[in-house]
Amino acid sequence: QVQLVESGGGLVQTGGSLRLSCTTSGLTTSTHTMGWFRQAPGKEREFVGCIFWSDIRRFYADSVKGRFTMSRDNAKSIAYLQMNDLKPEDTAVYYCAAARSMVTAIRDKEKYDYWGQGTQVTVSS
Repeated sequence: QVQLVESGGGLVQTGGSLRLSCTTSGLTTSTHTMGWFRQAPGKEREFVGCIFWSDIRRFYADSVKGRFTMSRDNAKSIAYLQMNDLKPEDTAVYYCAAARSMVTAIRDKEKYDYWGQGTQVTVSS
């Protein structure tokens, strides 16, 4: 059984930083894709970034490029999302997601097979 558990959300002031973690279990392949999405109230869930577990490639949404960084710890099966220079528009519930294989349509949330429960990030102005 695959499980994804996010942690690290919270309340931060504009310009602050947070690091989200996504602890995974049950993912048995080495070729899966880890994605990060977020959903603000009244808005669609949107792509933040993704990382391929088998290589070094990372992709980011334009809105977070240069401020957010994804990484992974293969030994611990944990994915991280380091968020710097946070802005009020970054306020959302953040989700990690996993696909069993390498995803080409990385921004399409329908391509991801498993989801975490989400963690709230609130950035005050």
